[in-house]
Amino acid sequence: MITLKTGQEAPAFESVDQNGKAIKLSDYKGKKLILFFYPRDNTPTCTIEVCNLRDNYMALQAAGYSLLGVSGDTQKKHQNFINKHSLPFPLLADETKEVIQKYGVFGQKKMFGKIKEGIFRTTFVINEKGIIDHVFAKVKSKDHAAQILNAAH
Repeated sequence: MITLKTGQEAPAFESVDQNGKAIKLSDYKGKKLILFFYPRDNTPTCTIEVCNLRDNYMALQAAGYSLLGVSGDTQKKHQNFINKHSLPFPLLADETKEVIQKYGVFGQKKMFGKIKEGIFRTTFVINEKGIIDHVFAKVKSKDHAAQILNAAH
């Protein structure tokens, strides 16, 4: 259940990307950040979402955004996913789900009629001061970049 709301301070975090490089929220201070959480690398909907963000990366950068993806996958899986789809942004390997839990995007969900635990596909747009400007709990995977850019205006 996503409990963070627009106007709240984004929870501080530190994790590692696909290369093992430590990344913290404070690294983005003074920048606008799109922090997107997704269930798993190389699944159909997740691939559509990250490729949409990749295809619109220049427009998102032109609007002043940095991008950072997060899932519970390993560094190696992330590296393969990035290589396979030529992703220009880092992916956090949050295997302990520490960041995922801080942002409240993990819990029970219904898939194919079964209830199981997993990551809720959610995007947080964080402003230069570390405040959450937008929360997208209903991500349009095929058109996510436009969804973000339209909300910014």
